[in-house]
Amino acid sequence: SPWLLLAPLLSPAVPQVTSPPCCLCPEGVHRFQWIRNLVPEFGVSSSHVRVLSSPAEFFELMKGQIRVAKRRVVMASLYLGTGPLEQELVDCLESTLEKSLQAKLPSDLKVSILLDFTRGSRGRKNSRTMLLPLLQRFPEQVRVSLFHTPHLRGLLRLLIPERFNETIGLQHMKVYLFDNSVIVSGANLSDSYFTNRQDRYVFLQDCAEIADFFTELVDAVGDVSLQLQGDDTVQVLDGMVHPYKGDRAEYCKAANKRVMDVINSARTRQQLLHAQTFHGNSLLTQEDAAAAGDRRPAPDTWIYPLIQMKPFEIQIDEIVTETLLTEAECGAKVYLTTGYFNLTQAYMDLVLGTRAEYQILLASPEVNGFFGAKGVAGAIPAAYVHIERQFYSAVCSLGQQERVRLQEYWRRGWTFHAKGLWLYLAGSSLPCLTLIGSPNFGYRSVHRDLEAQIAIVTENQALQQQLHQEQEQLYLRSGVVSSGTFEQPSRQVKLWVKMVTPLIKNFF
Repeated sequence: SPWLLLAPLLSPAVPQVTSPPCCLCPEGVHRFQWIRNLVPEFGVSSSHVRVLSSPAEFFELMKGQIRVAKRRVVMASLYLGTGPLEQELVDCLESTLEKSLQAKLPSDLKVSILLDFTRGSRGRKNSRTMLLPLLQRFPEQVRVSLFHTPHLRGLLRLLIPERFNETIGLQHMKVYLFDNSVIVSGANLSDSYFTNRQDRYVFLQDCAEIADFFTELVDAVGDVSLQLQGDDTVQVLDGMVHPYKGDRAEYCKAANKRVMDVINSARTRQQLLHAQTFHGNSLLTQEDAAAAGDRRPAPDTWIYPLIQMKPFEIQIDEIVTETLLTEAECGAKVYLTTGYFNLTQAYMDLVLGTRAEYQILLASPEVNGFFGAKGVAGAIPAAYVHIERQFYSAVCSLGQQERVRLQEYWRRGWTFHAKGLWLYLAGSSLPCLTLIGSPNFGYRSVHRDLEAQIAIVTENQALQQQLHQEQEQLYLRSGVVSSGTFEQPSRQVKLWVKMVTPLIKNFF
């Protein structure tokens, strides 16, 4: 069985929980400003933030943004599909690059694409073959980086078959950037994500500092990745340790430094900008800024990029998520959603042991992305049902059914991939904080993959209403899970799936 090849990794060490930072900030504008102790804080006007609701809207916005890009297009995703819609996206890039070459002045447009090596190399026609024409035609303007996890190496890399090798670790960030505008999402660059796979998406328009940060972050991961060449070979950058041929500890140390330098330098920049703009004894007061022509309104919304790259010992997203769950007070409501319900033990313990109310939205088996898959993968929806039932039993045994509710998303002809959370403070009917991005709150997201999401904190009622409507639209298509849910014939899980699930749950 291919699963036996994973034996060396089936019993990972129990992770140590990092103590959360203090949640009190004496000079803080809002109660979540402690997050800026870990990452850069970007203050923006809520008018620059738009919540998208559908795959079609996401796809059309991306094409429109590519067409008008003048300076940079940066795309980080798990993979690029090979169908006609994906080709349409590549054609958009080609057309924009062509126009940039025809301009009178030398072109400044750069296109940087970061994908996962194993997922992007699957099959004869794959992400790499889709992008080769761009690389061959615009070699000075296009960069394609393929991240290869340092944990897939040696005998394991030789023996483990295609598709299964993706379980060891992936580049999972989903960031799409056009000049100074950014889309942060959980959606990949594939036809279903453009048509009938429900996800979440937020558009940050004309947010230069945020765009600069994510450009630098993708560049950093790209620098420690394999570089696709025009002849479909790959190379490492000069001076960089090879991800699976070189020394693993040395590679991970170099990658940690590269990524943390981006986070720390951006954090320093933002702290300086904050000091200059908002403190009376600063170099630049608000009045000076206005006189100099910088008439940006005072921020009512704050964006915090949360990065999780445990292979490189970076666990910021984990710390922030655990702290948010820990600090959610009695009367607060947390709406948490994931396409793959497989919470880490730490997250489960916090949900079951804290005071806030939880409504957890997950995919029903029929809208799970693995539903109907061939081979072993076809049993994955049943494994998720088994995990869901175990969690529901734990809720019932603790008498927490009123405080912790499970709901299943269902929509005919669609699959479900939305992830994140919305936090409603006690007594409030609108959320003041949301997490949105690539993590699924499972073991893979915390320990194996490279993940990125943003925390959006806002005091603007119109943006809070947008977030509330997004949450409501997702939850409206769901049914509440009860003990009767698991009595249905379609929910009967085979014995072998129950036996195998504890061994493989950390890999999907």
